[in-house]
Amino acid sequence: MPFYPGPGLGGHCIPIDPLYLSWKLKTLNYRARFIELAGEINSSMPEYVCELVGETLNRQERSVKGSRVLVLGVTYKRDVNDVRESPALDILRVLERRGAVISYSDPYVPSLALDGTKLTSVDLMTGVREAHVVVIVTDHSCYPYADIVAAARAVVDTRNATRGIRSDKVARL
Repeated sequence: MPFYPGPGLGGHCIPIDPLYLSWKLKTLNYRARFIELAGEINSSMPEYVCELVGETLNRQERSVKGSRVLVLGVTYKRDVNDVRESPALDILRVLERRGAVISYSDPYVPSLALDGTKLTSVDLMTGVREAHVVVIVTDHSCYPYADIVAAARAVVDTRNATRGIRSDKVARL
């Protein structure tokens, strides 16, 4: 099964099970450095995505603070309604901490509690047009990616959902 770079790992098993295996190996005096390194890299991906958002906004001569950022997809994988351990949650937190005006659009998650604040999914194309940058975190199959790129000021695509769409508006991992 091929694996591709993304904004981080989510769900209820993949981010957690390898760490359990690594811990178990340590109890047997083995070190699973590859598993530990993969965990470190995956854990840092939301921060890396936020750095890419900042660079994208800089090209518009904007700072993160005060910019409107729309996150597309908050579930941990496409076409499901499960947000457990989703990297989108960390991305939203980091962007908000940096002063961005955050919103999200996800047809599978009508509302979301983020650190005690309730967020509601916004209309997709209205949100795209209003955002200074759109961040594709979950590549739901229902999103009209060509329309999104055409209407957006800038796009950060963490899932290669816009492959085949040529545009200088799109930054990819």
